[in-house]
Amino acid sequence: MDSGRVGYQDRLKDMQKQAELFHEARDFIYRYSDTPFRLASGGESHHYFNCKAITMHPGRLRQLAEIIRDWLLPNAALPVPQAAGGLTLGADPIAFALARAWQDQGQLVMPVVVRKEAKGHGTSQQIEGLLDGVHEVLLLDDVITTGGSSLKAVQALRQAGYIVRHCVCIVDREEGGEANLQSEGITLLPVWKKSDFIA
Repeated sequence: MDSGRVGYQDRLKDMQKQAELFHEARDFIYRYSDTPFRLASGGESHHYFNCKAITMHPGRLRQLAEIIRDWLLPNAALPVPQAAGGLTLGADPIAFALARAWQDQGQLVMPVVVRKEAKGHGTSQQIEGLLDGVHEVLLLDDVITTGGSSLKAVQALRQAGYIVRHCVCIVDREEGGEANLQSEGITLLPVWKKSDFIA
């Protein structure tokens, strides 16, 4: 069989996965309201994204992890990361799903959990994970608005000595987050943008 043809079929399969998950996302995570929603950033918007409809659903979460692994990162020419994670709680399911997705291909990617603040007991750690030998962490988030939550995770990771250069999110609300991350030397890689849902 022609190896080029196999590659083409694989790419079609990946695009089909992305299309299937997008159609579900449009039905389950996106809402428009004439009355503005209050956002975690403190702002208001008529457009609301509840990505827990993906991250808390086993089937959709697995699809998301495969899309990030097989489509998003390869298209950005990024290698398999050493570790991936971000601020709890939004990033946690994505981190564990990605670790499992790469394990299915025989590759080790360690999940990372960044607490909102250091523990007040035990080892007083803010960053959790088995990270021996890890130098760089792929930052994860569910929804990016201004990027404030992600930047808290960046600060904690960098203070602990880890390199952070890329951030993957499910939805970029296109409200300044990309520029704010870029100002810290971080490239944002969204699976979708708000404009994908409202165009």
